[in-house]
Amino acid sequence: MNTPEPEICIYGAGSVGCYLGGRLQATGSRVRFIGRSRQRVVVAEHGLCCTDLDGALHRVDPAALRFSLDPADAASADVVLVTVKSAATDTAGRELAATLKPGTVVISLQNGLRNAERLRRHLPAQTVLGGMVPFNVLARGEGRFHHGSGGQLAIEAHPAAVRLAPLFARAGLPLALHDDIRAVQWSKLLLNLNNAINALSGLTLREELAQRDFRRCLAAAQAEALALLAAADIPLAQLTRVRPQFLPALLRLPDWLFRRLARQMVAIDPLARSSTWEDLEAGRPTEVDDINGEVIALAARLGRPAPVNARLVQLIRQAEAGGCRDWTGPALYRALRAGDLTSR
Repeated sequence: MNTPEPEICIYGAGSVGCYLGGRLQATGSRVRFIGRSRQRVVVAEHGLCCTDLDGALHRVDPAALRFSLDPADAASADVVLVTVKSAATDTAGRELAATLKPGTVVISLQNGLRNAERLRRHLPAQTVLGGMVPFNVLARGEGRFHHGSGGQLAIEAHPAAVRLAPLFARAGLPLALHDDIRAVQWSKLLLNLNNAINALSGLTLREELAQRDFRRCLAAAQAEALALLAAADIPLAQLTRVRPQFLPALLRLPDWLFRRLARQMVAIDPLARSSTWEDLEAGRPTEVDDINGEVIALAARLGRPAPVNARLVQLIRQAEAGGCRDWTGPALYRALRAGDLTSR
């Protein structure tokens, strides 16, 4: 007798959650979405349309979607993909603890380093795995979600993840299973240090990274983090064709040479922007504390400073309060080097 496919719950159906859930449901998986009323209104009218930079197109009709506002509706799930913002992780853990059956597989697919640990504290009777979404997802309105950069989904190696791999592969989202998911998450965080810079530039990722001064800002933030990681003896995984330790040198190259090499490193769609930019556009708190803030926290544990990342956090806090979000590359680079957050 065939074992029925697991029911998958997307817990936190925002951009990433709707994209992943949409592709899974469009290719035959049983999916339930739990999110906010704003999103439910949109998908109830338009359904889901999930596209990617390689030309894939997956649609889910509004009538086929199961979208709920009630955390209790996760009770029947066999697998829960947690895609809430990092600041909401403890709330999600408490809500899920009140409803999930023992043994449910819970996978954190969130930015940052500590979310799986936070969930485990609330969910001792469930199997909680860490994960990582390497690519950017842009909400384009009317239920359309676009996957705009390269990379492969990563999940902590576990028999439950092995069982799920065929469902993700069927959806065109093959899983990479890792014994050391923390090394993967730190490597993703290094790339995500660009989120704040991209949001402050007001440009698409491709436009921003085409300008050497913005790349020099990212190189400075990454070099600072890499020095701290080396001092703490924290390993890194290689997520692109370039080893993490060589990224700052690549970013500092002249534009013509960077363009030639970057094409071989990672694909970036012209539409792609960072999640921090999207949060600022929507008037939501950003995840800067769970990205740049982790570098600052590591520095504090080592008794060292992290001035570049600290200044980026300060600038994003100002942007959240209505401050400048259209920095030029030269002005931002001067500000990060000199600590001058006012001259432009």
